[in-house]
Amino acid sequence: MDTPIEDLSFEDALKELERIVARLESGDCALDESIRLYERGDRLRAKCAERLDAAQARIEAIRLDSEGRPAGTRPFAAG
Repeated sequence: MDTPIEDLSFEDALKELERIVARLESGDCALDESIRLYERGDRLRAKCAERLDAAQARIEAIRLDSEGRPAGTRPFAAG
C-alpha cells in the first residue's frame, strides 16, 4: 500500500481504493489510521478519475450514414 500512486496501474489503483473503502467501512481502524487511509483513498480516486477522463478523450465513436454503414469517426461524447 506504500507504492507511489503515480506508479500504480489504473487496475491496481482501483483495487487498492476498494480495499481502503472496505477497511474504512469496517470501522476497525483507529482514527489516525482512518485519516491516513481516507487521504490516500482520495488521492487514488483522483488519479483513477484522471486516467478515466484521459481514456474517454481518446475514444472515438463511429459515425453511421443514413443506411447504417460506417462513415467515419467523431470524438466520443459521454452522457
